[in-house]
Amino acid sequence: MVRIAAAIILSMGLAACQQDTPRIAVTQNAGDSRVAKVLFGAAPRPSAQSPAALGGYAQGCQAGAVALPETGPTWQAMRLSRNRNWAQPVTVDYVQDLSRFAATLPGWNGLYVGDLSQPRGGPMLTGHASHQTGLDADIWMLPATRLDLSRAEREAISSISMRRANGAYVNSDWTPQHEALIRAAASDPRTARIFVFPGAKVAMCQNATGDRSWLNKVRPWYGHHYHFHVRLHCPAGDPTCVDQAPPPVGDGCAEAQDWVNTILNPPPPDPAAPPAIPRSELTMASLPGQCLSVLNSN
Repeated sequence: MVRIAAAIILSMGLAACQQDTPRIAVTQNAGDSRVAKVLFGAAPRPSAQSPAALGGYAQGCQAGAVALPETGPTWQAMRLSRNRNWAQPVTVDYVQDLSRFAATLPGWNGLYVGDLSQPRGGPMLTGHASHQTGLDADIWMLPATRLDLSRAEREAISSISMRRANGAYVNSDWTPQHEALIRAAASDPRTARIFVFPGAKVAMCQNATGDRSWLNKVRPWYGHHYHFHVRLHCPAGDPTCVDQAPPPVGDGCAEAQDWVNTILNPPPPDPAAPPAIPRSELTMASLPGQCLSVLNSN
């Protein structure tokens, strides 16, 4: 428990349609020790395959990805130099739908959309451990007031932090519109989870009225104060995709309050705690066999 609490405090302080073709064939990559992020990070275009989310959100890849257009009537994709505005078709549709809702909120003309996935998914050279199967999307907390930003402006502009006291509370930039946007995102049946910082979850718990079932999908997680993270369910009929386990029953408000309490009153470090073990690099052998086919596709 002490180690978990310490990790929470540390992390909160740092803030962390293609033409139809046959299903991709299963290939074997056992023994392939190549570092996957180097290979997938270098792929500039999606694979010429039918759309498929392969494996899990943090250990997989994607076939047949489509791009979120760089600019639309109610969104702009940010940080275009990263080439991470690629996802499964369901994710692109979702983001566009959510952006249309955002445009109805006072002070918002739509959404600034952060990272989706790389063209072929897989591990990234920098940043996320997830976002590998084209079913994750980061939505900036900064209200999108201008939708004519140039490429250069999209590299220079930054989102804004919503947290106060290391994430225990929201700050004065947090608005009812942020809560309405996250509620709409979580209420969509395509959504599996929404990740936000603990203080935002507690604030929404305190302010929610009427149907509170949507709160179950909103979970506190490290960082996530400059953006909120949407994770979608595996597409229906996609046998290659591995869904995350559903959240625990209930609204999750008591658990979020526990996180906040730990931020405000951290326990002393455990001198007997073993040192953290660095996360090992994902190799091609650790990904689903089909990911080699994705990597080698035209």
